[in-house]
Amino acid sequence: MTSLLDSPAAVRRAAMDLLAHREHGRVELARKLGRRGAPAELIEAALDRLADEGLLSEARYLEAFVASRARAGYGPLRIREELAQRGLPRQAIEQVLRESGLDWAELLRETWRRKFAGCLPGDARERARQGRFLGYRGFPPELVGRLLRGGLSDDC
Repeated sequence: MTSLLDSPAAVRRAAMDLLAHREHGRVELARKLGRRGAPAELIEAALDRLADEGLLSEARYLEAFVASRARAGYGPLRIREELAQRGLPRQAIEQVLRESGLDWAELLRETWRRKFAGCLPGDARERARQGRFLGYRGFPPELVGRLLRGGLSDDC
């Protein structure tokens, strides 16, 4: 069932429905409303009003996104790239990553323990496999290298 988003009230209602599920960034919300058929001028007016009312907050969205992805075992490089793809400003992304208070080395260790049972690689092939996985997850190569050389691990 598609609803016609041809009035300010309809666009606002659709935006509120999306925000009720989770936080959204302005660009992401505008894209979703556009895909639902809302005209650009109604989208901008609705988003301006929601932002003025404090219902749409990029800062809240950034914090929630970083926390969620970190809990899922993703590192700062991957999170940074995902946020940039969602149209958020680099400066705001860098600031939220700096101020997140996350211990990326500890998050790396925990992600590695869950995936590889905390056992250091026995040969170059296994080291490469573990390194690829952790790199794909968005952890910095220098931290991954230190972990796989035993510098961050107290396991196996």
